[in-house]
Amino acid sequence: MAEFVTISDVESGTRLLRWFLRHYPGLPQRDFYKLCRGGQIRINSSRCKGTEILTTGDMVRIPPTLQSYQRTKTKKETGESYSLVDLEKLRKCIIHNDSDIVVFNKPSGLAVQGGTGIKKSVDKMAAALFPYDKISLVHRIDRETSGLLVVAKNQRAAQILSEQFQNKTAHKEYLALLYGNVSQKSGIIENYVAKGQVFDDFSKIPDNIVAQRAITEYKVLGEVSGLLTWVLFSPKTGRTHQLRLHSAFSLHAPIVGDDLYGGIRHEQDGTFASVLNTQKLFLFAHKITFKHPRNGKEITLRADVPDFMQTVVKFFEFKMP
Repeated sequence: MAEFVTISDVESGTRLLRWFLRHYPGLPQRDFYKLCRGGQIRINSSRCKGTEILTTGDMVRIPPTLQSYQRTKTKKETGESYSLVDLEKLRKCIIHNDSDIVVFNKPSGLAVQGGTGIKKSVDKMAAALFPYDKISLVHRIDRETSGLLVVAKNQRAAQILSEQFQNKTAHKEYLALLYGNVSQKSGIIENYVAKGQVFDDFSKIPDNIVAQRAITEYKVLGEVSGLLTWVLFSPKTGRTHQLRLHSAFSLHAPIVGDDLYGGIRHEQDGTFASVLNTQKLFLFAHKITFKHPRNGKEITLRADVPDFMQTVVKFFEFKMP
């Protein structure tokens, strides 16, 4: 008996041939096209050629003869450890999508790039969401950091965007909640960072440490006296953990939720237990400006802060930029 499969949102946009080869990897293409010509494979009860693009809700007829080709790939074979549910969650994080780029509002805790020991990452999952595009990362944000992430969908876009982020012609803004108050309400932090350390004097950096210049502009947007500071960061360089280091060691007010550099967790202080009820880092990439790789026009994208930060913003009546 023939089987009928409904196409999900995640698989929408996939060509029929690619869909079958993904689910029936042992099926020769000549046999696939033969089944199409014979009317054994159909879309919404209609005959098909095999080149059709599937859309959400399409009903695909699977002839019983394909059972001999079907086998289940292991995670080791596919390199994937995520489900269609995972992909659907990432798809809902898309705030901009066109033929050259896709921009995600990345959740906290999701790695940007795959690697040893990383089961889920934006680059691998984006490649599954857009199987006909060449997915490339053009910049990165920490796993614990949430917010805007631009991903290229072809080689040309990747090259153009990578140059913008490397040359700092692309601009990012972050919102952060700091544990403690900042004496100067605005300013520019300029020093050197390396391996989780900050050096204000270049001449005092040990010979065995390679430090990089790090520059961050900041502005205090609100505060709870003696307790918390709501701040806007505009990094001018992109060093590893730059904002986290500048908060903890230059402003002497670590980011809330930053275990690595001393940020408070809600269970550490009962005063904040009802508000800071989270294990997440309160650092969010909320705005990004860059030139579109296709037409060169400047584009600015903004994202709403995640729910765990929104609760705090409302509770303390912090202003948004």
